[in-house]
Amino acid sequence: MAITDPIERAVIEAVDIDGLLAFLSDLVAIPSLAGSPGESAAQEYVAASLERLECEVDVWEIDFAALRRHPAFSAEVERQRGLGVVGVNGLGNGPTLIFNGHVDVVPVGDEALWRFPPWQATIADGWVYGRGALDMKGGLACALFALKAIRDAGVRLKGRLLIQSVIGEEDGGCGALATVLRGHTGDGAIVVEPTELRIAPAQAGALNFRLTVPGAAAHGCVREEGVSAIEKFMLLYQALMDLEAARNAEARLRDDPISRLYRRYTLPYALCIGVVRAGEWASTVAETLVAEGRYGVAVGEDLTAARQMLEETVTRAAHADPWLREHPPRIEWWGGQFAPASTPVDHPLVLTAGESFTDITGAAAVFEGMTYGADMRLLVNEGRTPTILFGPGDVRDAHRPNERVAIADLRIATQTLALTALRFCGVA
Repeated sequence: MAITDPIERAVIEAVDIDGLLAFLSDLVAIPSLAGSPGESAAQEYVAASLERLECEVDVWEIDFAALRRHPAFSAEVERQRGLGVVGVNGLGNGPTLIFNGHVDVVPVGDEALWRFPPWQATIADGWVYGRGALDMKGGLACALFALKAIRDAGVRLKGRLLIQSVIGEEDGGCGALATVLRGHTGDGAIVVEPTELRIAPAQAGALNFRLTVPGAAAHGCVREEGVSAIEKFMLLYQALMDLEAARNAEARLRDDPISRLYRRYTLPYALCIGVVRAGEWASTVAETLVAEGRYGVAVGEDLTAARQMLEETVTRAAHADPWLREHPPRIEWWGGQFAPASTPVDHPLVLTAGESFTDITGAAAVFEGMTYGADMRLLVNEGRTPTILFGPGDVRDAHRPNERVAIADLRIATQTLALTALRFCGVA
């Protein structure tokens, strides 16, 4: 560890990993599924924890009626209630840094596929298992315990450190939008998503869409007298896969600082069909198919133009088929609409986080763009706050059975966040 400053070393040594694991275990045990009462229960737990850290804590009921009128609002889940939570620490005589994390999680799926109970944090072989341990209660725990380390070391920040705990990230970002609109912005922000401990100054966009394909029902014994919506969908699906390939091939040809952050990925802007529903009876030709998917959008790409490209692709493919030409499919843009976002790679926050990581680990920081949508875009686009993604674990372990995060990653992330806060906000 290349840290000689006594204040910085005292803070790093004050990181309470046992306390962090206990906090994370408590948080994982709250089933904070998107839109469920567990979201508010988790927020109340985080708010109480921030109060114990002697933060000035802002807890408020989100006005969803007003929020839905904002052009950046999107959601897949209908909510009647939700809490915003922000803890503030520091003197306010210097820059303001935000640590942002979400408490909502996705469903666990078939629990029989889990090695350990999903709603119980289990420590095994250097990992913490459980739904949300990685995405992203682990990162949120790192944020709180970075602040705790600063406090326990007796250090006061010259600027301010804000801990934003939000809901609704998984289905559109309503919590982060509400937090930004309440005025909780800053000079820089770190969203503690799982980035494999890479510094991410860019996040791709992701737009949910629904494709409805018409067919014509007939008894299965004379299926040739009907028109299978499933077969017609396969024509459209191939066209969408060709669109995905063309868009990503074009993206790989770009050679600017942001595009270079995505060199590792073959499909940085993936198009994924995740849900397909068709037919009503096994011996009836399916007269309707509904497919739902996510459409990756490049950093800097205009959302209207991106949507139009997909719509035109479906229209052309449909026009080439006699049935679909007369019975055109329908596209709806629904649910999560995650715009892309980026921060200049030479921004002081990017450089400070990278240097802090290197000083903690002795390894060169890796700078890379993330291919998933995240709340970063709301802080950047709506809150005008330069933002990066940085956090413990690999997103490949998220949204699946046996979600997990390495304890070693939790430690490094917490130390890096604490050191970044010291250097960005200054010490009083």
